[in-house]
Amino acid sequence: MTAIKHALQRDIFTPNDERLLSIVNVCKAGKKKRNCFLCATVTTERPVQVNVVKVKKSDKGDFYKRQTAWALRDLAVVDAKDAIKENPEFDLHFDKVYKWVASSTVEKNTFISCIWKLNQRYLRKKIDFVNVSSQLLEESVPSGENQSVTGGDEEAVDEYQELNAREEQDIEIMMEGCEYAISNAEAFAEKLSRELQVLDGANIQSIMASEKQVNILMKLLDEALKEVDQIEMKLSSYEEMLQSVKEQMDQISESNHLIHLSNTNNVKLLSEIEFLVNHMDLAKGHIKALQEGDLTSSRGIEACTNAADALLQCMNVALRPGHDMLHAVQQQQQRFSDLREQFARRLTNHLNSVFVQQGHDQSSTLAQHSVELMLPNHHPFHRDLLRYAKLMEWLKNTDYGKYDGLTKNYMDYLSRLYEREIKDFFEVAKIKMTGTTKEGKKFGLHGSSGKLTGSTSSLNKLSVQSSGNRRSQSSSLLDMGNMSASDLDVADRTKFDKIFEQVLSELEPLCLAEQDFISKFFKLQQHQSMHGTTMSETEDTDGGTLSRSYNPCVAQPISSEKDMIRQMMIKIFRCIEPELNNLIALGDKIDSFNSLYMLVKMSHHVWTAQNVDPASFLSTTLGNVLVTVKRNFDKCISNQIKQMEEVKISKKSKVGILPFVAEFEEFAALAESIFKNAERRGDLDKAYLKLITAVFFNVEKVANESQKTPRDVVMMENFHHIFATLSRLKISCLEAEKKEAKQKYTDHLQSYVIYSLGQPLEKLNHFFEGVEARVAQGVREEEVSYQLAFNKQELRKVIKEYPGKEVKKGLDNLYKKVDKHLCEEENLLQVVWHSMQDEFIRQYKHFEGLIARCYPGSGITMEFTIQDILDYCSSIAQSH
Repeated sequence: MTAIKHALQRDIFTPNDERLLSIVNVCKAGKKKRNCFLCATVTTERPVQVNVVKVKKSDKGDFYKRQTAWALRDLAVVDAKDAIKENPEFDLHFDKVYKWVASSTVEKNTFISCIWKLNQRYLRKKIDFVNVSSQLLEESVPSGENQSVTGGDEEAVDEYQELNAREEQDIEIMMEGCEYAISNAEAFAEKLSRELQVLDGANIQSIMASEKQVNILMKLLDEALKEVDQIEMKLSSYEEMLQSVKEQMDQISESNHLIHLSNTNNVKLLSEIEFLVNHMDLAKGHIKALQEGDLTSSRGIEACTNAADALLQCMNVALRPGHDMLHAVQQQQQRFSDLREQFARRLTNHLNSVFVQQGHDQSSTLAQHSVELMLPNHHPFHRDLLRYAKLMEWLKNTDYGKYDGLTKNYMDYLSRLYEREIKDFFEVAKIKMTGTTKEGKKFGLHGSSGKLTGSTSSLNKLSVQSSGNRRSQSSSLLDMGNMSASDLDVADRTKFDKIFEQVLSELEPLCLAEQDFISKFFKLQQHQSMHGTTMSETEDTDGGTLSRSYNPCVAQPISSEKDMIRQMMIKIFRCIEPELNNLIALGDKIDSFNSLYMLVKMSHHVWTAQNVDPASFLSTTLGNVLVTVKRNFDKCISNQIKQMEEVKISKKSKVGILPFVAEFEEFAALAESIFKNAERRGDLDKAYLKLITAVFFNVEKVANESQKTPRDVVMMENFHHIFATLSRLKISCLEAEKKEAKQKYTDHLQSYVIYSLGQPLEKLNHFFEGVEARVAQGVREEEVSYQLAFNKQELRKVIKEYPGKEVKKGLDNLYKKVDKHLCEEENLLQVVWHSMQDEFIRQYKHFEGLIARCYPGSGITMEFTIQDILDYCSSIAQSH
């Protein structure tokens, strides 16, 4: 262990200026037995630091390396595990608990004792020694035995000093000169003593010989001191002279500093003055333009615009700290404020006068547009005002109060102007729709001095009438009345469609042009995000979203310039939506089918407006009106269904094609022509499904109630008509209903034919029905002839009652009866007669088959042939 201790001291601790005091061979508890050494060390330099170092042998060789070091001051607990029994295990509590197993208990106790002594000498820290024998922990006292025990090893180490290289070399040379140094130490020591005495004597003689030289040296030192005193005196005189020069140089330096400071201040002052002059000086030409500039000519407007921009730059200049305290700056700012106020007032007054003049000029042009369906053009007015757009922007940035007042005045003047123009425009549209004579009075309008005045209140009281109002009450629903397709020329509806389209086509560019002008003139952005606007989505009666509705009566915060544009448009064009609603009510009053035209046109214009800007005034207004049109369209469909349910048929005349079936044909044909390539095809498809369902139901209802005409005839004729209509119009959403109508028509045609053919050969039919009944009861077919009621004699008797002449007569009566049942409009007589002929031949063949099977070999045959039946039917059809 001693060899290892010396090796560790030499290789590891000496290079680091440390002394190794104690060492213990340990391994970690509970793991593989990999041995290492725990060393207690102190540093050789002050202040002394005490460490516990972990040293282990390197894996690549036989040398040792330093792995981990802990400061003794970080040690909290030393746990020896057992104070009585010998136990090599112990724990050291640093930042965590380290468990060790020593190679022997003696080494463990020696190491713990050294730790305790180092703590007592250098740290005196509160370290807990747990399960440690009291013999190992000896208190450190100032004197006595314990003191020597505590520091004995360290004092010995302190007295020992290693030899340096030169000393080692000298000793080796000396020992080589005395070969017996190793074998006879006493002789060697005696020799060294003698040589030391010789050296001491030589030293004394040398000192005595050098006394004369010392005296000479002392004399020279005295002379040198005198020279130093003289030099000091000269230096003092020089210093006094330099002191006066220094004072003069300080005065010159201070004077130069003041001159430099003055120049710097002058330069800064000049810079500030130039800054104020350059940035706060307004040219006389600009001042004159602001005070007296011509606001009517393009050149004057341009001069005023440049002057206003220059004034704004002067007022917005960023003053440096302290500038606002200068009296001249304050005066200039006040002058700028007065100029701004004066020019803003002059500009506002001028633009207000321009707005008023525009109202007068535009009113004078209304007369020439009163006859034509055309709105006056505001482009020249907009073009003239746009010259002031930059000045409006200046006013907005400098005096928002006047800008806001100007905006309100513009809305007030223009709203009155547009209200007159739009109302006159709509009156012309109503004239063209209804005329100025009796028709106009009929729909609540009256003319006066060539100018039509709309009775708006009466229009508001008009309820939207269904197509049932177009029929006279006396004829119920059996004829189309005065507004049927035969009386109401298609050209009238086309005329209404063109007028309505022209109204929308005139309104759309008017609104778009005004909105674009407002954005440019009042410098409002149209493409900002919308916030705070009260918008809601209006749903149609079918649950689909029609458009966004905008309620101008609700107070809405203006949180963006786009909202301000919309608010201005609502104020200016507040009369458009009521006028459109009145026009729609009038068109629906004239003809409820006009709602189809209006629905298509309004949908197209709403779709176009929403593609441009879905939140614009035009889009929301047309969307609201579209809701009204859709409601009228739905009401038209509901009224048609209602009149189907209320239909009454005559008990004295045949039914024929029901009025609502013909009306559905008229509606579908008209709707298909109107909705071709329309955006809102879905609305029509829903209406089709509602109408066709009601038609099917009410046709069957009327057929059940019919007394004059057989039920099968009513069903057959009307469903044939429906099938023909759907086949001709090719309505894709009604394909299933078309197939259903065809099936119902075929079924009732077959039923009617079978029912009618039972009458011409009634006894023969009853006879063979009895034969079939016997067979069904189990009687063999060849044994039927032995039945008393169905023997051969009875068969011959029944056949004789239907000779060819009698059969022809029966068929002729049947033809006449069918002719009475069927209506002329549908032209189904020949179709029914041909079906009866085929059915009669089928029955004939059936009867002959029964005779051949049940009466074999009897030779009994009918008194007419199939060819006779064909001749009879052809002859009867030709004679009628």
